[in-house]
Amino acid sequence: MKKMAMENGSSVTEFILMGLTDQPALQLPLFFLFLVNYIFTVVGNLSLMNLICLSSHLHTPMYFFLFNLSFIDFCYSFVITPKMLIGFVSERNIISFSGCMTQLFFFCFFVYSECYVLTAMACDRYVAICQPLLYTVIMSPRTCCLLMFGSHLMGLAGAIVHTGCMVKLIFCDSNILNHYMCDIFPLLQLSCSSTYANDLVSSVCVGISAILSSLVISISYSLILLNIIHMSSAKGWCKAMSTCGSHIITVGLFYGSGLLTHMKTSSPGAAGQGKFFSVVYTLVVPTLNPLIYSLRNKEVKLALKRTLKRITN
Repeated sequence: MKKMAMENGSSVTEFILMGLTDQPALQLPLFFLFLVNYIFTVVGNLSLMNLICLSSHLHTPMYFFLFNLSFIDFCYSFVITPKMLIGFVSERNIISFSGCMTQLFFFCFFVYSECYVLTAMACDRYVAICQPLLYTVIMSPRTCCLLMFGSHLMGLAGAIVHTGCMVKLIFCDSNILNHYMCDIFPLLQLSCSSTYANDLVSSVCVGISAILSSLVISISYSLILLNIIHMSSAKGWCKAMSTCGSHIITVGLFYGSGLLTHMKTSSPGAAGQGKFFSVVYTLVVPTLNPLIYSLRNKEVKLALKRTLKRITN
């Protein structure tokens, strides 16, 4: 721990996480609230992954991408929540320098990966609705695997860039981190060296990812909308909307909360607002994704009924 901190010239070997609130009366209720949230996240995503694996009629590109999304959310929960829960019941919520950089790395990796997986899912919906006859040809197992490999590769690249730039900074003054996790901008505020390069890298990486993915998603759904408008069958229109509805809700929650979290404002409550919106996309969205895709999806409901019937028999 000390070796890593000294290699980058920092005198800080650990950070004190302030958490969500500094009010002692709220610590225990928040602990139980997020413990329940954590259990739902783990059980929900594990259940959806197992359901997709066990149900042969769910072995399609759409559910392959959904499996990857659930896997990311499942792993994501291990990066943030356990340390956060410990912070609610401990006197001093301390994380080592190396532990902080490790958390930052995996946080960035899963955020970027989820961003590109959601983009790949939008492309999949476009092909399914606008090119149904060529769907199995275009979205072949090889194409799906390449899309997922590319998503995780982009996530890995983003994590390496952000963490590499952060390790080079010098932390020599305060070590009190005004957050419940090691996020990019709260860490930059603690550095006593120039953060110009980090700000630039963060803006470029986040900007490229957000613009690229939102552009692909927007184009995909614009083409889907045009296709739906020209549909003569009401049944086809309803089916198209039902397959896209869950994805649209997930994209809206993920990008909306992410944008509000990293929107810099000079207001006194900006840090608190940032932490609140950060809770949405780091803790709430991974919990809601399995519910959104199961409650709004007839095929998942049918697969669940068949699996439960098989287990009871």
